Amino acid sequence: MTQSIAVQPLTAKVFAPFGDVIDTGGAPDKIINQGLCGRYHDRARLDFADGRAGISLFKSQARRYPILLDMMERHPEGSQAFIPMSMDPFVVIVAPDAGGVPGVPLAFVTAPGQGINFHRGTWHGVLTPLHEPGLFAVIDRIGTSPNLEEHWFDEPIHIVEAPS
Repeated sequence: MTQSIAVQPLTAKVFAPFGDVIDTGGAPDKIINQGLCGRYHDRARLDFADGRAGISLFKSQARRYPILLDMMERHPEGSQAFIPMSMDPFVVIVAPDAGGVPGVPLAFVTAPGQGINFHRGTWHGVLTPLHEPGLFAVIDRIGTSPNLEEHWFDEPIHIVEAPS
């Protein structure tokens, strides 16, 4: 029997074990630029074992429900932040570590304008935009040592829309 997991709204509280939600929730921490700009300060903790922080651009094809989850990955040497370059929501899939493999996955759908930062070593699914253009700024570790572990599931898991 194929396992299905319904997406749930992304909140900072529920996502905290896996990473940071990057958004403009609440009042700005500072008002800058002659009172014309609110700064939402230090919204994600970048964490690298070595190397340096780099900014890359990812352009991913949009997906449709049900989304097939057949593999999860993690990056033991550094955190990884995904900031959409449009106001479109995207799906974020994470799992706790269960002895070196992903445990039971959780799936979230972001609100427009939210980004995320995976903590170092967090099991996660691949980039999963729901709309074109699927363009993201990604801040992660640039280094020479290996920083990718993959786990392939024996049976894929279907990620589905939450019931209305």
